[in-house]
Amino acid sequence: MFTDGIRKEFARLIDHTLLKPDATTAEVEHLCREAIELGVYAVCVNSSMVETAVDAIAGSQVKVAATTGFPLGASSSGAKARETELAVRAGAHEIDTVVQIGRLKEHNYQAVSQDLADVVSAAGSAIVKVIIEACLLTDEEKRMACVLAVSAGAGFVKTSTGFSKYGATIEDVRLMRVAVGPIVGVKAAGGIRDLRTAVAMLSAGASRLGLSATAAILAETR
Repeated sequence: MFTDGIRKEFARLIDHTLLKPDATTAEVEHLCREAIELGVYAVCVNSSMVETAVDAIAGSQVKVAATTGFPLGASSSGAKARETELAVRAGAHEIDTVVQIGRLKEHNYQAVSQDLADVVSAAGSAIVKVIIEACLLTDEEKRMACVLAVSAGAGFVKTSTGFSKYGATIEDVRLMRVAVGPIVGVKAAGGIRDLRTAVAMLSAGASRLGLSATAAILAETR
């Protein structure tokens, strides 16, 4: 059981997430009401729902994170940068963008680096989290993705979209923390369904958690 103080600190490490393609306006508004009630750091939504989320969290401390190039990362750099720009203009405080996975795997690091730099530039003062989709990468590719993300100015690297083979693993979080060092954030997301797993991710080096089962996990802390 957590004390009230520890529970509040834990909740502030969470991005309360709804990214399913059939998410409705009413569901996003409900997500935001839950986020305020639970005291989480942010809600994470698809870019088309940013304005809805911004309106729903108005007057609270909750931030809005928007995905771009999601979930494949395979859109053009120009399209990804423009989506980022529009999301920030609509009120997003953070951007969760997907790396160009194919370019990374073919070792076209210049293209990957430029793609990420374009997104970071388009984001302005908004924090960028780079989703590397670790389940599709070798360990060396994971390390390189982290290095490129940091070099491009990203504030976080993130394990997964939650839409591929599997989500976050303890091993990937540890690898990513070593790769980015102690300052850059590591967000563990995808398949975290209980408090034990969430705490294990933090112990492995995660500094933010992407959760859709937020309410159930926080209920376990009591």
